[in-house]
Amino acid sequence: MKIKKIISFLVLTLICAFCTSVLAHGVDENTQTFLLGNSGVAFGPFLYIGAKHMITGYDHLLFLVGVIFFLYRTKEVLLYVSFFTIGHSTTLLFGVLSDITINSYLIDAIIAISIVYKGFDNLGGFKRFFGKQPNTKAAVLIFGLFHGFGLASKLQEFKFDREGLFTNLIGFNIGVEIGQFIALVIVLILITIWRRQSSFMRFSTITNTALMAAGFLLLGFQLTGYFTT
Repeated sequence: MKIKKIISFLVLTLICAFCTSVLAHGVDENTQTFLLGNSGVAFGPFLYIGAKHMITGYDHLLFLVGVIFFLYRTKEVLLYVSFFTIGHSTTLLFGVLSDITINSYLIDAIIAISIVYKGFDNLGGFKRFFGKQPNTKAAVLIFGLFHGFGLASKLQEFKFDREGLFTNLIGFNIGVEIGQFIALVIVLILITIWRRQSSFMRFSTITNTALMAAGFLLLGFQLTGYFTT
C-alpha cells in the first residue's frame, strides 16, 4: 500500500506538471511587469525569480530526475549535477551577455529531446540497440549547455537594461541553483524511499518509459509552436 501511494504521488506530480504547463514554465504577470520595468542592479529579485523559475521548470527537472534515477551514491549525484550546472550556467551567462538569440521553441525542443535521451539511456536502449553506451557525463554536460540557452532565451525576451546586467544575471543564476537544490532534495527523498522497496526495479521501467513519453509530448508541443508562430 505504501509503494502504491508513492507511485501514485509521482504519477500525479507528473500529470500536474503537464496540466499546468502553460503557467509553470512561463513568466507570470507580476514578474513580467518587474522585468520589463527594471533598470540597474536588482540582485535579490533576480535571485528569487531564478529560484522560482527552476522549481517550476518541469523540463529541467524531468531531465534531472532521469540523470539521478539510478545514482545511489551522494558523490555521483553531486558529480553529475555539477556537470549539468556548469553547462547551463555557462550558456545562461554567455547567451544573455553576448546577446545570442536562438528561437526559444527550438531550444526547448532540444531540451525535450534530452528528456527522451535520458529515459532511453536509463532503459538500456543504447546498449540494446546500438551495442555501445555513450559517455553519460559528456551527455549531461552537453545537454546542460542547451538547458542554459533555454533559460537565456526566456530572459532575452525582456530586453534588459545593460546597467547592472551582469550582477542581476549572477543573482538569477544563483537562484536557479537554489531552486534546483530544493527540487533535487525532494526528488531524492522520494526516490530513496522507493528504492528500499522490492518494487523499485520492476516499476523503474514504467517510470523511465513515462519519462520518454513526457519528453516526446514536450517535443511535439514545442515543434507545434515553432511551425505555427
